[in-house]
Amino acid sequence: MTVLVFQLLGGIGLFLFGMVLLTDGLKYFAGEALRRALVRFTGTPIKAFGSGALVTLLVQSSSATTVTVIGFVSAGLLTFPQAIGVVFGASLGTTGTGWIVSVLGLKVNLGFYALPVVGAGAFLKLLGRARWKGLGAALGGFGLIFVGIETLQEGMTGLSNVWDLASLPATGFTGHFFAMSVGILMTVIMQSSSAAVATTLTGLHAGAVGFEQAASLVIGAAIGTTVTGALAVIGGSVSAKRTACAHIVFNLATGLIALILLPVFLKLISWAQVHLSLEPGAVSLAAFHSIFIGVGVLIFLPMVHPFARVIERLISDKEGFALVNNLDDSLLLSPAVALEASRRALAELAVSLCGVVSAGVAHPSGAVDRRAGEEIGQALGKVQEFFSRIPPLGSAQPPSEDRMAQIHAIDHLTRLHAHLSLPPGPQRMLRHPRLWPLMERCRAVLGAASTGLAGKGADNWWEPVRDGAAELSDLRRKARPTVLAETARGEWSPSEALDVLDAVRWLDRVSYHIWRVTNYLAGPRTPEVSEDTEH
Repeated sequence: MTVLVFQLLGGIGLFLFGMVLLTDGLKYFAGEALRRALVRFTGTPIKAFGSGALVTLLVQSSSATTVTVIGFVSAGLLTFPQAIGVVFGASLGTTGTGWIVSVLGLKVNLGFYALPVVGAGAFLKLLGRARWKGLGAALGGFGLIFVGIETLQEGMTGLSNVWDLASLPATGFTGHFFAMSVGILMTVIMQSSSAAVATTLTGLHAGAVGFEQAASLVIGAAIGTTVTGALAVIGGSVSAKRTACAHIVFNLATGLIALILLPVFLKLISWAQVHLSLEPGAVSLAAFHSIFIGVGVLIFLPMVHPFARVIERLISDKEGFALVNNLDDSLLLSPAVALEASRRALAELAVSLCGVVSAGVAHPSGAVDRRAGEEIGQALGKVQEFFSRIPPLGSAQPPSEDRMAQIHAIDHLTRLHAHLSLPPGPQRMLRHPRLWPLMERCRAVLGAASTGLAGKGADNWWEPVRDGAAELSDLRRKARPTVLAETARGEWSPSEALDVLDAVRWLDRVSYHIWRVTNYLAGPRTPEVSEDTEH
């Protein structure tokens, strides 16, 4: 009995470890290419579905695909309906593991022949360079999967001799519900529906379970993976919770539909075995798994937009800044995506700052909304904290251009936020008719920057921002000698002159910093210009 337990546990462990190595290795070897393809081919829900299925087939992990999708939604690269299409595709793509196990792992004794693949992968992982280490891990993981299947198969053969699971109730609601519950429990314990399905396929092939029991176990695995998804997003961002909720609702509904229609599916499999020469046993079970997930896709995919709206109402967005709230730790797995997410979050804050300052300039008192300014300050601190945790692309590489640009943008946003408040004297002088033309130029700069950063500007929209800021800077330099001369003639009191110069300087500072922010977040990224002491 000890040998039996060790074989079962070892086989499951080798399979799980092989899946992890295969997934992580492929993500490292071709991760950015897969991510770019995932974004590129997700224009419609159907394309998103196809992309999700294909990527999951390649990396053999629906969880990896789902985590990537959460990152894309958080970064604003995908819409939520597109993400749902990818999630549906990932659910169907993960059924490919069953086909690999049933067609290759069980029909051909590949465990022995997979050992050289494991060895080659290990040497490539240890001796290879850069991305080739990822390929080595993927090769080693692929080989371990078949070593694990062979070990698991030996354990299942011994289990069928000791404990006849096939003698347990296999028909009726009680039998199906019991087997489904076991499938849910297996998936929760293993934290992998693929491992639960592989174990079920191996048990069926060894005669440890009957086909109807195996079908209910596979349904349970599909439902059980929702528990894993729910646990994974506790404390996550709104995008993570919405994506996980869509995955949970889809798998739960599909599993329940499969359980209700199980007699129909079993008759369909029997018909396919007779008329389509579908091989009985493990291959038929893999086909059953793909069919009932496919039925769920056919039901849900046509109504993906209404489904998305229901999920969005169920999990409403937090008040405040949507892109800032979506800065999730899952984004840190891909530095390029994390940088894009932080860039968009900074752009969102810049738009809000433009609105707050513009409203303050137009307000009769010249006062800026203090509460809104505090909220922007807190959000800016959150983005800075997230940005500081984005891992570098490589220890031997200099910081990327995107990273350096965002450092500059954070610097200028921080300075702009610090300039939100003005003393009462300069605030009062903003209302003076002499400063109205400068105020209008400043508001024009803020409006152009806000429109462009929100993605609504025309081509070269940053040019009016740059030109307006340069014009204000020139007017500020000319204002100083003019105001001093007028003060000498008695047109201004000394205190009024100082307030006027401070108000003009404030308008210049605001326009300058927002120009630099737009330059680094969406403009041509011209280098820093030399600032005089009055900035």
